[in-house]
Amino acid sequence: MGKKKELGLDSMGIQKTMRFGDFIGDGIGQLPLNALSCLVGQLTYFYTEKVGLAAASVATMLIIAKFLDAFTDLIMGKIMDSTHFKDGKARPWFKIMTIPVAAIMILLFVVPKSASSGFQMGYVLVTNILATAVVYTAIAIPYGAMMAMRTNSIEERGKMGIFRAVFGYAIGMIIAIGLIPITNALGGDQGAWIKVAIIMAVISALSMMVLYRSSKENGSGEQKTAEELEEEKMPFVQEISILFKNKYWVIMLFAGLFMNISYGLSASGGAYYAKYILGNDNIVALLGAVGLIPTFLGFILVGPMTKKFGMSKTCLIGCIIGIVGCIYRVFTPYSLVSCLVGGSMATFANIPIMCLTGALVNNCVEYNEWKFGKRLIGMSNSASSFGSKIGSGIGGSLIGWILGACGFISGAAASEQPAAVNGGIFAFSIYVPLFLLIVMTVLFKFYDLEKIYPQIMSELEERRANKN
Repeated sequence: MGKKKELGLDSMGIQKTMRFGDFIGDGIGQLPLNALSCLVGQLTYFYTEKVGLAAASVATMLIIAKFLDAFTDLIMGKIMDSTHFKDGKARPWFKIMTIPVAAIMILLFVVPKSASSGFQMGYVLVTNILATAVVYTAIAIPYGAMMAMRTNSIEERGKMGIFRAVFGYAIGMIIAIGLIPITNALGGDQGAWIKVAIIMAVISALSMMVLYRSSKENGSGEQKTAEELEEEKMPFVQEISILFKNKYWVIMLFAGLFMNISYGLSASGGAYYAKYILGNDNIVALLGAVGLIPTFLGFILVGPMTKKFGMSKTCLIGCIIGIVGCIYRVFTPYSLVSCLVGGSMATFANIPIMCLTGALVNNCVEYNEWKFGKRLIGMSNSASSFGSKIGSGIGGSLIGWILGACGFISGAAASEQPAAVNGGIFAFSIYVPLFLLIVMTVLFKFYDLEKIYPQIMSELEERRANKN
């Protein structure tokens, strides 16, 4: 077997550590996370249309689970920073959570229809807490931290983000395009949704096994003795205090919050828009299929855009494109063409943010070490994820609250719904996402960490050399 070619340095002079196969293996780890989050995103529709639960009650159960989920992110980050297994700090969790992630995907949809509404709501609450606050968190925090632990190169972190986004978006689009038509073809009842969940569970378990086998922890900041790791332990409140002094981390905290509100609205709202505004819930498949065009275009362009403009400016440009698309839809809300074109622009806007947010958060780890002497990898990812989870919870539950306020009738035909329902669907499909894109544009404008990153890494290397 020939000797492998040396990887060399990236454009900033930082050592590379990853080959093409490493990016593939790492990207596959996004499959179970996005499969679970996309299935959870469809639960409002499933609970109201297939189980017959009240929209407002469902929304309340989901937001309770999501807020608990956000707080367990902080707990998981602290656990990860404070413990070290023989095969790493993050990697072991991928093996531990292989079976749980498959099991919970199925349990989410096995709601006992013959039980009382109170028992059903209790089941909804417990399974959603297990899915989001326990299983998803125990995978997502170590997985997010792996970006900083695998490489110190911004260039490689950006590529990791792109590969993760490609795999994550692929499973997300399969669910978005195929879920309604496939479940309708299988009978359209609760049993059909359970069958699809079983398939997703098998795919997710296999993906977790691949992720575990392909993961490595190479980051120079993690090559420390047990004594050094013990010395780095800090009180929880002190760690949070340091993070809030990192302006770049704060920017990403709020960017993640607003991005995930928008994502939660998009993930859960499309079926309502198709059924009650456009007249047929199977149109979801058409919207998703057309959305593949800007998705592929985005994945092709995000790399060159990042190389030319940098990560934060690429995200900013995406937000501006999304704003234009939303404004177009404001004036033609009943038009299928407007929905397709404006929605495609919004989809394109999401791609750079989806690809680069993880890298932008993990770049804050080096800033923590440079400015405050502590990397805080687990807490940087978990506390940022805290904002993201709150955002997705608000996004998903906002739909139920808006529909409840408009007098939405679960299971009723469009002609039987109150007139206010259409305005509510426009609000969570167009107006709120437009506002959020404007806010995110402002946030990315102030993220300029990339300009000083080479200086940060140079000084950190010097400090480590002097320490040794």
